[in-house]
Amino acid sequence: MGPPVATLGNDVAKMTWNGYKGFSLPPALDANLLNIDPTDHLRLRRLVSKTFTPRRVEALRAGVQEAAGGLADALAKRMETDGAADLVSQFANPLPLVVIGNLLGVPEQDRKPFSDWVTTMFDPQSRDDMANAVDSIHRYLLDLIEQRRREPDDRLLSALIAVRDEGDKLTEDELVSLAFLILFAGSESTQHVISGGLLTLLEHPQQLGALREDPALLPDAVEEILRYAHPNQMAIRRFPTEDVVIGGTRIPAGDTVMLCIASAHRDPQRYPEPDRFDIHRTDKAHLTLGCGVHYCLGAPLARLEIQTALGTLLRRCPQLALDVPADQLRWRPSFRSHALKELPITAG
Repeated sequence: MGPPVATLGNDVAKMTWNGYKGFSLPPALDANLLNIDPTDHLRLRRLVSKTFTPRRVEALRAGVQEAAGGLADALAKRMETDGAADLVSQFANPLPLVVIGNLLGVPEQDRKPFSDWVTTMFDPQSRDDMANAVDSIHRYLLDLIEQRRREPDDRLLSALIAVRDEGDKLTEDELVSLAFLILFAGSESTQHVISGGLLTLLEHPQQLGALREDPALLPDAVEEILRYAHPNQMAIRRFPTEDVVIGGTRIPAGDTVMLCIASAHRDPQRYPEPDRFDIHRTDKAHLTLGCGVHYCLGAPLARLEIQTALGTLLRRCPQLALDVPADQLRWRPSFRSHALKELPITAG
Protein backbone atom coordinates (compact mmCIF):
# COMPACT_ATOMS: atom_id res chain seq x y z
CA MET A 1 0.00 0.00 0.00
CA GLY A 2 1.42 3.36 -1.00
CA PRO A 3 0.96 6.58 0.96
CA PRO A 4 -2.61 7.88 0.75
CA VAL A 5 -3.02 10.88 -1.52
CA ALA A 6 -5.84 13.26 -2.38
CA THR A 7 -5.50 15.60 -5.36
CA LEU A 8 -7.88 18.44 -4.79
CA GLY A 9 -7.00 20.79 -7.64
CA ASN A 10 -5.62 24.30 -7.65
CA ASP A 11 -8.81 25.75 -6.13
CA VAL A 12 -7.62 24.41 -2.76
CA ALA A 13 -5.45 27.51 -2.63
CA LYS A 14 -8.71 29.42 -2.10
CA MET A 15 -9.70 27.30 0.88
CA THR A 16 -9.18 28.69 4.34
CA TRP A 17 -8.58 27.81 7.91
CA ASN A 18 -11.68 26.22 9.41
CA GLY A 19 -13.49 26.46 6.07
CA TYR A 20 -13.86 30.25 5.64
CA LYS A 21 -13.54 30.71 1.88
CA GLY A 22 -11.58 33.58 0.46
CA PHE A 23 -9.44 34.27 3.54
CA SER A 24 -5.66 34.16 3.23
CA LEU A 25 -2.81 35.14 5.51
CA PRO A 26 -0.96 38.40 4.89
CA PRO A 27 2.21 37.64 2.87
CA ALA A 28 4.35 38.74 5.81
CA LEU A 29 2.89 35.90 7.91
CA ASP A 30 2.73 33.26 5.19
CA ALA A 31 6.42 33.25 4.22
CA ASN A 32 7.48 30.86 6.97
CA LEU A 33 9.36 27.57 7.22
CA LEU A 34 6.25 25.52 6.41
CA ASN A 35 5.79 27.18 3.04
CA ILE A 36 9.28 27.57 1.59
CA ASP A 37 11.78 25.06 0.25
CA PRO A 38 15.55 25.08 -0.21
CA THR A 39 17.59 27.14 -0.44
CA ASP A 40 15.62 29.76 1.51
CA HIS A 41 14.26 27.10 3.88
CA LEU A 42 17.75 25.86 4.77
CA ARG A 43 18.97 29.41 5.30
CA LEU A 44 16.12 30.27 7.67
CA ARG A 45 16.31 26.94 9.47
CA ARG A 46 20.04 27.41 10.07
CA LEU A 47 19.46 30.85 11.56
CA VAL A 48 16.54 29.77 13.73
CA SER A 49 18.28 26.61 14.99
CA LYS A 50 21.01 28.82 16.45
CA THR A 51 18.44 30.24 18.87
CA PHE A 52 15.81 27.51 19.31
CA THR A 53 18.20 25.22 21.13
CA PRO A 54 17.69 22.23 23.47
CA ARG A 55 19.13 24.38 26.27
CA ARG A 56 16.51 27.08 25.69
CA VAL A 57 13.71 24.47 25.68
CA GLU A 58 15.04 22.84 28.85
CA ALA A 59 15.11 26.24 30.53
CA LEU A 60 11.34 26.38 30.04
CA ARG A 61 10.70 23.14 31.96
CA ALA A 62 10.12 24.72 35.37
CA GLY A 63 7.79 27.33 33.89
CA VAL A 64 5.80 24.70 31.99
CA GLN A 65 5.41 22.66 35.17
CA GLU A 66 4.36 25.71 37.19
CA ALA A 67 1.75 26.69 34.59
CA ALA A 68 0.42 23.12 34.31
CA GLY A 69 0.24 22.79 38.08
CA GLY A 70 -1.67 26.04 38.49
CA LEU A 71 -4.15 25.18 35.77
CA ALA A 72 -4.61 21.64 37.13
CA ASP A 73 -5.31 23.02 40.62
CA ALA A 74 -7.90 25.43 39.20
CA LEU A 75 -9.44 22.61 37.17
CA ALA A 76 -9.67 20.37 40.23
CA LYS A 77 -11.27 23.19 42.24
CA ARG A 78 -13.85 23.74 39.48
CA MET A 79 -14.73 20.05 39.47
CA GLU A 80 -15.07 20.07 43.26
CA THR A 81 -17.41 23.06 43.26
CA ASP A 82 -19.38 22.46 40.04
CA GLY A 83 -19.11 18.68 39.73
CA ALA A 84 -17.54 18.93 36.27
CA ALA A 85 -15.22 21.10 34.19
CA ASP A 86 -14.19 21.55 30.56
CA LEU A 87 -10.62 20.39 30.07
CA VAL A 88 -10.32 22.14 26.70
CA SER A 89 -11.08 25.71 27.75
CA GLN A 90 -9.78 25.45 31.32
CA PHE A 91 -6.55 23.51 30.82
CA ALA A 92 -5.56 22.33 27.34
CA ASN A 93 -6.06 25.64 25.53
CA PRO A 94 -4.46 28.08 28.00
CA LEU A 95 -1.35 26.00 28.82
CA PRO A 96 0.45 26.29 25.44
CA LEU A 97 -0.44 29.98 25.24
CA VAL A 98 1.25 30.59 28.58
CA VAL A 99 4.32 28.71 27.35
CA ILE A 100 4.47 30.55 24.01
CA GLY A 101 3.93 33.86 25.79
CA ASN A 102 6.93 33.10 27.99
CA LEU A 103 8.98 31.91 25.01
CA LEU A 104 8.35 35.05 22.96
CA GLY A 105 8.45 37.42 25.91
CA VAL A 106 4.86 38.67 25.79
CA PRO A 107 4.49 41.00 28.83
CA GLU A 108 2.11 39.87 31.54
CA GLN A 109 -0.32 42.73 30.97
CA ASP A 110 -0.69 41.72 27.31
CA ARG A 111 -1.35 38.02 27.93
CA LYS A 112 -5.16 38.27 28.13
CA PRO A 113 -5.81 40.13 24.84
CA PHE A 114 -3.09 38.10 23.14
CA SER A 115 -4.76 34.86 24.29
CA ASP A 116 -8.19 36.12 23.21
CA TRP A 117 -6.96 36.90 19.68
CA VAL A 118 -5.36 33.47 19.35
CA THR A 119 -8.48 31.70 20.62
CA THR A 120 -10.63 33.61 18.11
CA MET A 121 -8.20 32.87 15.29
CA PHE A 122 -8.41 29.13 15.92
CA ASP A 123 -12.18 29.00 16.45
CA PRO A 124 -13.79 32.03 14.76
CA GLN A 125 -17.51 32.61 14.45
CA SER A 126 -17.14 34.36 11.10
CA ARG A 127 -14.63 35.27 8.44
CA ASP A 128 -14.44 38.81 9.87
CA ASP A 129 -13.62 37.39 13.31
CA MET A 130 -10.71 35.48 11.84
CA ALA A 131 -9.44 38.41 9.79
CA ASN A 132 -9.60 40.79 12.77
CA ALA A 133 -7.85 38.32 15.06
CA VAL A 134 -5.03 37.68 12.57
CA ASP A 135 -4.65 41.42 11.96
CA SER A 136 -4.46 42.09 15.71
CA ILE A 137 -1.83 39.38 16.19
CA HIS A 138 0.16 40.67 13.20
CA ARG A 139 0.21 44.24 14.49
CA TYR A 140 1.02 43.09 18.01
CA LEU A 141 3.99 40.99 16.82
CA LEU A 142 5.34 43.93 14.81
CA ASP A 143 5.13 46.14 17.90
CA LEU A 144 6.70 43.47 20.10
CA ILE A 145 9.61 43.02 17.68
CA GLU A 146 10.21 46.78 17.69
CA GLN A 147 10.06 46.83 21.50
CA ARG A 148 12.57 43.98 21.75
CA ARG A 149 14.92 45.82 19.42
CA ARG A 150 14.91 48.74 21.85
CA GLU A 151 14.83 46.62 25.00
CA PRO A 152 16.20 43.11 24.33
CA ASP A 153 15.65 40.36 26.90
CA ASP A 154 16.74 36.73 27.20
CA ARG A 155 13.69 35.32 25.35
CA LEU A 156 13.55 33.71 21.93
CA LEU A 157 12.29 36.75 20.02
CA SER A 158 15.26 38.88 21.10
CA ALA A 159 17.59 36.04 20.13
CA LEU A 160 15.99 35.81 16.67
CA ILE A 161 16.39 39.56 16.21
CA ALA A 162 20.08 39.35 17.12
CA VAL A 163 21.05 36.15 15.28
CA ARG A 164 23.45 36.46 12.36
CA ASP A 165 25.29 34.01 10.15
CA GLU A 166 28.22 35.32 8.07
CA GLY A 167 26.56 38.72 7.81
CA ASP A 168 23.11 37.27 7.08
CA LYS A 169 20.17 37.88 9.40
CA LEU A 170 16.40 37.55 9.41
CA THR A 171 14.43 40.21 7.53
CA GLU A 172 11.48 42.00 9.13
CA ASP A 173 8.96 39.78 7.30
CA GLU A 174 10.93 36.66 8.19
CA LEU A 175 10.95 37.67 11.85
CA VAL A 176 7.23 38.29 12.08
CA SER A 177 6.33 35.18 10.05
CA LEU A 178 8.55 33.01 12.26
CA ALA A 179 7.03 34.49 15.41
CA PHE A 180 3.57 33.80 13.98
CA LEU A 181 4.56 30.23 13.03
CA ILE A 182 5.88 29.59 16.55
CA LEU A 183 2.59 30.90 17.93
CA PHE A 184 0.42 28.95 15.48
CA ALA A 185 2.33 25.65 15.47
CA GLY A 186 3.16 25.84 19.16
CA SER A 187 -0.41 26.45 20.28
CA GLU A 188 -3.11 24.74 18.26
CA SER A 189 -1.69 21.24 17.78
CA THR A 190 -0.38 21.02 21.34
CA GLN A 191 -3.77 22.10 22.72
CA HIS A 192 -5.55 19.40 20.75
CA VAL A 193 -3.04 16.67 21.60
CA ILE A 194 -3.45 17.36 25.32
CA SER A 195 -7.25 17.09 25.21
CA GLY A 196 -7.32 14.28 22.64
CA GLY A 197 -4.58 12.43 24.49
CA LEU A 198 -6.46 12.51 27.78
CA LEU A 199 -9.63 11.34 26.04
CA THR A 200 -7.71 8.45 24.46
CA LEU A 201 -6.35 7.39 27.84
CA LEU A 202 -9.80 7.58 29.46
CA GLU A 203 -11.21 5.43 26.66
CA HIS A 204 -8.48 2.81 27.23
CA PRO A 205 -8.60 2.12 30.98
CA GLN A 206 -6.11 -0.76 30.87
CA GLN A 207 -3.51 1.46 29.20
CA LEU A 208 -4.31 4.26 31.63
CA GLY A 209 -3.92 1.85 34.55
CA ALA A 210 -0.52 0.72 33.28
CA LEU A 211 0.57 4.35 33.01
CA ARG A 212 -0.63 5.12 36.54
CA GLU A 213 1.29 2.11 37.87
CA ASP A 214 4.45 3.12 36.04
CA PRO A 215 4.70 6.88 35.30
CA ALA A 216 8.03 6.21 33.56
CA LEU A 217 5.92 5.02 30.62
CA LEU A 218 4.69 8.58 30.01
CA PRO A 219 7.16 9.42 27.18
CA ASP A 220 6.18 6.20 25.36
CA ALA A 221 2.50 6.95 25.96
CA VAL A 222 2.89 10.42 24.43
CA GLU A 223 4.57 8.99 21.32
CA GLU A 224 1.69 6.53 20.89
CA ILE A 225 -0.81 9.36 21.39
CA LEU A 226 0.98 11.36 18.69
CA ARG A 227 0.60 8.40 16.31
CA TYR A 228 -2.86 7.24 17.28
CA ALA A 229 -4.73 10.40 18.21
CA HIS A 230 -2.97 13.39 16.70
CA PRO A 231 -5.56 15.95 15.54
CA ASN A 232 -3.97 16.88 12.22
CA GLN A 233 -5.43 14.51 9.64
CA MET A 234 -3.67 16.07 6.68
CA ALA A 235 -0.21 17.43 5.98
CA ILE A 236 0.05 20.96 4.65
CA ARG A 237 -0.63 21.24 0.94
CA ARG A 238 2.18 20.77 -1.55
CA PHE A 239 2.57 21.46 -5.28
CA PRO A 240 4.72 19.11 -7.41
CA THR A 241 6.98 20.94 -9.85
CA GLU A 242 6.72 18.06 -12.31
CA ASP A 243 4.36 15.15 -12.86
CA VAL A 244 4.79 12.48 -10.19
CA VAL A 245 3.16 9.17 -9.29
CA ILE A 246 2.48 8.44 -5.60
CA GLY A 247 0.77 5.25 -4.51
CA GLY A 248 -0.34 4.59 -8.08
CA THR A 249 -1.94 8.04 -8.44
CA ARG A 250 -0.60 10.42 -11.07
CA ILE A 251 -0.21 13.97 -9.76
CA PRO A 252 0.09 16.60 -12.53
CA ALA A 253 2.62 19.37 -12.03
CA GLY A 254 1.07 22.34 -10.24
CA ASP A 255 -1.83 20.44 -8.68
CA THR A 256 -2.40 20.55 -4.95
CA VAL A 257 -1.40 17.43 -3.03
CA MET A 258 -2.75 16.63 0.42
CA LEU A 259 -1.11 13.66 2.16
CA CYS A 260 -3.25 12.01 4.83
CA ILE A 261 -1.07 11.58 7.92
CA ALA A 262 -3.88 9.91 9.86
CA SER A 263 -4.16 7.18 7.23
CA ALA A 264 -0.41 6.66 7.14
CA HIS A 265 -0.42 6.15 10.91
CA ARG A 266 -3.01 3.36 10.53
CA ASP A 267 -1.15 1.56 7.72
CA PRO A 268 -1.12 -2.19 8.58
CA GLN A 269 2.01 -2.65 6.48
CA ARG A 270 3.80 -0.22 8.78
CA TYR A 271 2.29 -0.91 12.21
CA PRO A 272 1.08 -4.24 13.64
CA GLU A 273 -2.58 -3.82 14.65
CA PRO A 274 -2.48 -0.12 13.80
CA ASP A 275 -5.97 0.58 15.14
CA ARG A 276 -4.95 -0.60 18.61
CA PHE A 277 -3.79 2.04 21.11
CA ASP A 278 -0.78 0.55 22.91
CA ILE A 279 1.62 2.58 25.04
CA HIS A 280 3.97 -0.43 25.05
CA ARG A 281 4.33 -0.36 21.25
CA THR A 282 7.98 -0.84 20.33
CA ASP A 283 7.79 0.93 16.96
CA LYS A 284 7.41 4.55 18.06
CA ALA A 285 8.22 6.25 14.74
CA HIS A 286 5.53 8.51 13.28
CA LEU A 287 5.08 11.48 10.93
CA THR A 288 3.24 13.76 13.35
CA LEU A 289 6.16 16.15 13.77
CA GLY A 290 7.23 16.00 10.14
CA CYS A 291 10.34 14.49 8.62
CA GLY A 292 13.45 15.45 6.72
CA VAL A 293 14.18 19.15 6.26
CA HIS A 294 10.67 20.01 7.47
CA TYR A 295 10.98 18.18 10.78
CA CYS A 296 9.47 20.40 13.47
CA LEU A 297 12.05 22.60 15.20
CA GLY A 298 9.72 22.82 18.18
CA ALA A 299 9.37 19.05 18.63
CA PRO A 300 11.27 18.96 21.96
CA LEU A 301 9.05 21.75 23.35
CA ALA A 302 5.86 20.03 22.15
CA ARG A 303 6.88 16.78 23.83
CA LEU A 304 7.80 18.62 27.03
CA GLU A 305 4.41 20.35 27.17
CA ILE A 306 2.34 17.25 26.42
CA GLN A 307 4.23 15.04 28.87
CA THR A 308 4.05 17.70 31.58
CA ALA A 309 0.35 18.37 30.96
CA LEU A 310 -0.78 14.73 31.02
CA GLY A 311 1.53 13.77 33.87
CA THR A 312 0.30 16.69 35.99
CA LEU A 313 -3.35 15.88 35.30
CA LEU A 314 -2.96 12.22 36.23
CA ARG A 315 -1.15 13.08 39.48
CA ARG A 316 -3.41 15.94 40.52
CA CYS A 317 -6.69 14.31 39.49
CA PRO A 318 -6.22 10.54 39.87
CA GLN A 319 -9.91 9.65 39.38
CA LEU A 320 -10.63 11.66 36.24
CA ALA A 321 -13.58 10.47 34.18
CA LEU A 322 -15.75 11.68 31.31
CA ASP A 323 -18.83 13.63 32.36
CA VAL A 324 -20.76 12.66 29.21
CA PRO A 325 -20.75 9.54 27.02
CA ALA A 326 -17.97 9.65 24.43
CA ASP A 327 -20.46 9.64 21.56
CA GLN A 328 -21.92 12.91 22.86
CA LEU A 329 -18.66 14.83 22.75
CA ARG A 330 -18.54 17.85 20.44
CA TRP A 331 -15.81 18.17 17.82
CA ARG A 332 -14.61 21.20 15.89
CA PRO A 333 -15.65 21.15 12.20
CA SER A 334 -12.59 21.07 9.96
CA PHE A 335 -11.47 19.15 6.89
CA ARG A 336 -7.89 19.20 8.17
CA SER A 337 -8.03 18.32 11.84
CA HIS A 338 -10.02 16.21 14.29
CA ALA A 339 -10.10 18.20 17.51
CA LEU A 340 -12.38 18.40 20.50
CA LYS A 341 -14.45 21.51 21.01
CA GLU A 342 -15.07 20.55 24.65
CA LEU A 343 -14.06 17.73 26.98
CA PRO A 344 -16.36 17.67 30.05
CA ILE A 345 -14.66 15.76 32.87
CA THR A 346 -15.30 14.95 36.51
CA ALA A 347 -13.02 14.11 39.40
CA GLY A 348 -14.52 10.62 39.52
